[in-house]
Formats: sequence, structure tokens, C-alpha cells
Amino acid sequence: MGTVTRGTTNPNRLRRMDRWIAHALGRELRCAAEPVAVDLGYGAAPWTAVELLGRLRSAAPRVRVVGVEIEPGRVAAARPYERDGLVFRHGGFEVPVAGRPVLVRAANVLRQYDEDEVAGVWERLCARLAPADPASGGRGGLLVEGTCDEIGRRHVWVALGPEGPRTVTFAARLGSLERPSDLAERLPKALIHRNVPGEAVHAFLRDFDQAWAASAPYASYGARQRWIRAVRHLAADWPVTDGPGRWRQGEVTVRWEALAPRGRAFPG
Repeated sequence: MGTVTRGTTNPNRLRRMDRWIAHALGRELRCAAEPVAVDLGYGAAPWTAVELLGRLRSAAPRVRVVGVEIEPGRVAAARPYERDGLVFRHGGFEVPVAGRPVLVRAANVLRQYDEDEVAGVWERLCARLAPADPASGGRGGLLVEGTCDEIGRRHVWVALGPEGPRTVTFAARLGSLERPSDLAERLPKALIHRNVPGEAVHAFLRDFDQAWAASAPYASYGARQRWIRAVRHLAADWPVTDGPGRWRQGEVTVRWEALAPRGRAFPG
């Protein structure tokens, strides 16, 4: 179920997203009886699935990755790369794996879809996630859906639990960034057409640019210190959910509700 993507992929393209997932979801993966992660729409080559396995196993050694592609030829080409903990399957948004995965990652998949289709895809994928476990305090699985540039310097992604959207994360190689609003071109489909006056994501990027400008004196200490200072300014007015440890990685994560498009319903 779904549409064949262009399949563009490059080694190491999703490293920023992978590192964030390993940090944010490591506990859920370690505690799960069946720690399965799905790389949905991995593209014309299997690099992102291979790399996801290695990065997640640094946080959860028992994790297994299933690469899922809707184009049969891509699945056949990936099969020689199967190994312990890594398999490839033909399929799409139905997520053809047994049970409920702890992670579904869909990177650069929905860019070719219409904005009106996003909510339905999110709802279908969230319904496939491992449920929350109140007894252990687990929040359930995670859908990570977003977009990055061709070599992974700039990312924006939404993280969704079984209940719906939770957060939006902006991540960049800071040395290549002129201003935070440069990330606007990598907004996921749910947000990219909403970067206009009157929408929350537009106001957020405007305020981020202002905080970046106000933090210019810190540029003499490097782009990282300037970013950290700008995010501190930003956090006074926006619900930033992470802290300096993640900011140092060139990230900032904000609650979804603060950036959600006006007049559009999403799962949750």
C-alpha cells in the first residue's frame, strides 16, 4: 500500500535522525520483548537500513530491523545484505511484519504525497506501533516521519506515538547553516506548506532567526555555542522539550501542539 518513491538514498544520510532515535527510544527498545524497528521506504539501496541496525544496537543490542520497500526490484537487490537482525520485505504502509514494531521510520517518503494524505498515513502507521505499557511506564512505539537533504546536513522530523504526534525536531550540521530558517526547505509534508504568516511553524522559524541574530556575539566561540544560546532564548517562548545535551548535537525538539497546522486534524 503506497506509491513508489524516487528511491534517492546515500550512505550516512540519516545519521542525525538515527542518533536521535537511539537516544529517544533506547529504553523502549531494550525493554521490549520483540524489539523490532522498520525502515519504511528505504529506497534504491539498503544503506539506511544497514546503518539503522548498527546505530540502534549501540543502544539496544537485541533490536532487529526490517527494511520495507514497495518496489519489488529494490527488495531483491537488498536481499544479499541480510544478516543477523536485518531482513528486507516487500510492502508499504500496511507494514508487513508480525506483531507491533517499536519503531517505524519513514524518511523522505511522504514528500511526494499531497498534504491531505498525510493524516491518513500517520493514522495507519501509528495503529501498527507497539502500544503503551502503563505497568512499566513505557509510552509505546514511535513513528518518526520527516525529511532531510541529500547528504544529511539538514533534517526536520515529527515523532508520533500510538496516540498521535508528540514532537517536531530540527537538526542540522551547524557549520553549513546561515540561519535556522534554512531548515524550512526540509519541513515534512504536514508542515512545509504552512510556513506562511499566520501559521505556527512560520512564527517559530521567525523567532528562531531572531534568537540566532541576538546570539551573534557567541559566534566567535563557534556555531555550536551560538546555536545553544539561540535555543535558550527560544525556550523562553516555545515549549522546547530537550536540553543542552541535545542542543550540542545541533538539534532542538518542540512539542507538536505548538507547531501544528491550523484547521487540520491529525491522529490523537
